[in-house]
Amino acid sequence: MASSAHKHHLHLPSPYGATAAPPPTPSAQPNLLSTSDAADSLSCLLHRLPPTLTLSLPSRRSSLSTATVPAVSPLISFSEPAETLRSNLLSACSQVGFFQLTDHNIPSQLAHSAESESISVFNLSREEKQLQFPKIWPLGYDADDDDDESTSAAGESLCLDSTTRYADSTERNLSSLREFVGEMEKLGLKVIEALSSAFGFDNPAREDPNRVSSLMWISEGSSSRMYPYVVGLQYQIRCQKYSLLADSGCVSVSPRVDSVLVTVGDIAQVWSNGKLKKVRGRALPSATAVDANNSNSNSISMTLLVTLPLESIVSPLLPNPEFAGGGDDDKVVDEEEEKEERIFSSFSFEDYAWRVNHERLSFKDPLIRYRI
Repeated sequence: MASSAHKHHLHLPSPYGATAAPPPTPSAQPNLLSTSDAADSLSCLLHRLPPTLTLSLPSRRSSLSTATVPAVSPLISFSEPAETLRSNLLSACSQVGFFQLTDHNIPSQLAHSAESESISVFNLSREEKQLQFPKIWPLGYDADDDDDESTSAAGESLCLDSTTRYADSTERNLSSLREFVGEMEKLGLKVIEALSSAFGFDNPAREDPNRVSSLMWISEGSSSRMYPYVVGLQYQIRCQKYSLLADSGCVSVSPRVDSVLVTVGDIAQVWSNGKLKKVRGRALPSATAVDANNSNSNSISMTLLVTLPLESIVSPLLPNPEFAGGGDDDKVVDEEEEKEERIFSSFSFEDYAWRVNHERLSFKDPLIRYRI
C-alpha cells in the first residue's frame, strides 16, 4: 500500500515547469518505507493520530469535568423588603444561577416524613416499584441499569406529579410526600413570580396556572437523569453538600439546614432572554456526604421541578414596552431602540425534554442549538 502511494506521487506533474530535473525512477530510488522499521513505525503513528479537532476536544471537556470547586450559595429571604429582595435576586441569578431560600413556610417535620416515605419506596423490590409506579415518560419508576437485573439499581429514580393517583394503599403510604410536593410547588411558583418581577419577563403562570406543571424527582444512588425546568427546589434536611453543573462550571454548595436550595433552570434562562444564569440538571448530593444515623438517606435526593406541560412551546418572554418605563417623559426614546433582541429561537418543549432526558449531554449546553 505504501509503495503504491509512493509511485503515484512520483508521476505527478512537476510544479517547477519543464526545465526542472526529472524525478528519479522508482528502480533508482531506495524504498525507505519498505526497508526501514523506524520509518514504518513513524508512518503508522502519524496515520493513527486523530485530526486537530479531536485533539482539542479533551481540553474543552476538561474545564467542565474537573473536580467541583466550593462556592458560596447566596442567602435570600422573602421576608426582606421588596427592593432588597429584588436586588439580591438580581445579583444571585445573574451571576451564579442558584441561591438558598430561608424563612419559608415548609415545616421541617414534613420534609423528614416525605424523605422517610421515599426511602420506603426504594426499599421495595424492583417488580413492586415497576407495578406501583408504571413508567409513562417522564413519570414513574426508572432505573439506569434496566439491562442488568442482577444489580441493585445503582441509579434509580422516581418521578411523580401532583395529579396522578395510585392504588389506595400507595396513596396512604405517600400522604406526607404528596403534601410536601404541594407545599414545594407553592413555593416554586412564588419564586418564579419574584424572578419575573426582578428580571422583567412575563410570568405565564400568573394568569393561567395550567401553563406550568410540577414534578417531584426522587433519585437514589448515582442516577443523574436530567429534565428541563423553570426552577428546581431541594429542601436541606441535614448538613449535606450538593454538586451543581452551572454555566460557570462544576461547583459544590452546602446550604443551611432547613433552607431550600433553589436552582434556576434552562427554561427560565430562555424566558429571561439570557439574563438569568442556569444550572444544568438537578443538584446531586456529593458522594462524600455521610449521615451516621441513616446511611440510606444519604443517597436519596428529592427535587421539586417547576416545569412545563409537554405540549408547550418555549420562547423568550420579552418585556412589554408599555410597562418598561415610568412617566411620559421616559417614552421619548424611540420604540425600535427599546425593543430587545431575542437571543433564543422558539422550540418544542417535548422534543427538547426528550433529548435532554435521554441523551444527558453533561458537557454540552443543550440550549446552544437554539441560540440565534
